[in-house]
Amino acid sequence: MIRKESNAGVGYSVVELGGVRHVFVAAAARRGTTIYEQAEDALGTIERLIKKEIAPGSIVMQSVFLRDLADQAACREIMRDFYGKEMPATTYIPQPPCEGKLLAIEALGVGRGQGEVEIVRKGQHTVIARHDGITWVHVADIHCGKEAGSVYDRTISAFRLADQRLAAAGFGFEEVVRTWLYLGDITAMEGQAQRYRELNRARTDFYRNLKFIPGLTPPGWARQVFPASTGIGAEGKDVTISCMAMRSDRPGAVLVPLENPAQTSAYDYAHQYGSESPKFCRAMAVAVGDFATTFISGTASITSSETRHLDDVRGQTLQTLDNIEGLIAADNFRNHGLAGFGATLGDLALARVYLKRHEDYAPARTICKARLGELPTIYAVGDICRPELLVEIEGIAFCRRQG
Repeated sequence: MIRKESNAGVGYSVVELGGVRHVFVAAAARRGTTIYEQAEDALGTIERLIKKEIAPGSIVMQSVFLRDLADQAACREIMRDFYGKEMPATTYIPQPPCEGKLLAIEALGVGRGQGEVEIVRKGQHTVIARHDGITWVHVADIHCGKEAGSVYDRTISAFRLADQRLAAAGFGFEEVVRTWLYLGDITAMEGQAQRYRELNRARTDFYRNLKFIPGLTPPGWARQVFPASTGIGAEGKDVTISCMAMRSDRPGAVLVPLENPAQTSAYDYAHQYGSESPKFCRAMAVAVGDFATTFISGTASITSSETRHLDDVRGQTLQTLDNIEGLIAADNFRNHGLAGFGATLGDLALARVYLKRHEDYAPARTICKARLGELPTIYAVGDICRPELLVEIEGIAFCRRQG
């Protein structure tokens, strides 16, 4: 079901799902010294892989990780020139790639297979993909664009703009299944409150009257429903939001928010972690027919609600991977009403590893390679939401129903 390859800074996986081929690529530049040269090299590699595995013009979403915030304007110009009318929904993330390059790129393409795929592009922020009875919308790189203003106000503004982008694509925010929130100076104080806690306060207020994934949870579902999410630090001071939403015209499609039996649900955290808890689920499983796609939220070395393995990146990396393993295991799927489904770390098709300190890259990468194998992975330097956390990992897993 999943085929993976990696070579000299480039990794990719191919997933055959319901007659449609999905390609995930993680590419760091292998040559060049300027942002133009390195971007050209990475984009050329991605283009060759996509052309080989699917067809040209099949990339629907990409994330560009930048070492220097000052390169963002040039990078936007490079992307517009390279893609033209086939521009993916692209987010520019000011997080230095751990390999030391000026940029690294993560890309998702969908296309060739037995099923038909329709891609509708609405500029550099929004791309719609329809296949196998499912409509996906990717909304990227949303921020309020203001230099001034509180974290709370800027986060609310960004959420509202994302909502407008979704509405222009014919979707509502209640159909969002996955979000990414990038926050500059995430653990710093703003007045009397930590910036990440103010982001969570804004997210709670924006979500207050939303009923997520209406009609797609299993019958009788009584647990709280929030999208999967990553809230992670970045360079600068801005708030940037990206998200994915979906709608199904296919009978039997089910969306299930997964919680980890070893962890307190983030939305149930005590007030010691903020006046409003982080409103997200640990993962969102999308089951369609005999296949399930699981979007794994940013996961760290936390059990119950407490940080484990203080000042030990090896221990934290192992614990984080253990948490992901337990989250997507067959027993946990069954406990959430999805008997027959379940995945292992080997069923991941893509991962991101965020590290607070660049010097932790080598030990964290060694552990991830041992546990995850030849998996396309982006390693980037980004502060984590708690000062004592050193690593955070997210990913996408695929599995087939057994029995």
